[in-house]
Amino acid sequence: MTTVVDAAEQSGHDGQAPPAAVVLGAGHEGGAAIGGVAAGRPLAEAVRAALAASPGPVCVVPMTLGRDPRLIADCARALRWLGRGEGRDRLALAPPFATVDHLTAWLRTAALRAVRSAPQTSAVLITAPAAGPFEDADLFRVARLVRQYGAHRWVEVAFDGGDPDLAEGVERCRRLGARHVALLRAAFGPLDDVRGVPAGVLDTGPLLTEAAIAEVLRSRVAHALHRLAHGDDGTGAGLDAEHGHGYAHAHGPDGGHDHAHPRAHPHDPDHSPH
Repeated sequence: MTTVVDAAEQSGHDGQAPPAAVVLGAGHEGGAAIGGVAAGRPLAEAVRAALAASPGPVCVVPMTLGRDPRLIADCARALRWLGRGEGRDRLALAPPFATVDHLTAWLRTAALRAVRSAPQTSAVLITAPAAGPFEDADLFRVARLVRQYGAHRWVEVAFDGGDPDLAEGVERCRRLGARHVALLRAAFGPLDDVRGVPAGVLDTGPLLTEAAIAEVLRSRVAHALHRLAHGDDGTGAGLDAEHGHGYAHAHGPDGGHDHAHPRAHPHDPDHSPH
């Protein structure tokens, strides 16, 4: 999907700049449900179409909620390649839609709202599409933080097509003693099969409203266009997004390195949750 936005509004220009097109990159967190395109050839084709449709800049936003660093790197690779040809000086990679900190904050707010009436007898079951072992492990970490800083007694995790699945997650909550179970979605898309939600379980629906998603997108695109105007297309940081994610690598007993580690990655200045 490409969305035409007002470049003057996004970057603070005087209204003479052509409009920017926005392409959403989708990964395992369900960005396709809101119009995103998969990284790789589909994303490259969408960017090419946007370049051909308008003389303005094209901005790609990786639609991750903080658990898909590969999507960010894949988007960066596509833009780096396209930027050598027809996209030269017109392509920008935005900061990811959200970080794990944003996701944790949004889930905490949703959990408090969902179990406010009976926090001591309610369980929160955070659900998302299954991905890889590290991405799935990240969700367990998020759930622990939601529980740590919330008023709810139980916060569990279940995956669409993963382990534990929805039925197993609900059963665990009930075995722990929860009388009420509220499903919270840590993804853009809905449950794969809403008919599979057991009776008596509250499906709280999308984590973010359309208005909230649009507000965050405006912020990310504005930042990317500002950066592009100063000669930074964002792909450098994007290419490094997967660094440190996955299996840890060990060094020999002498501590020797055969590669260099980059400096700490800069954070999006708009880091606070929306």
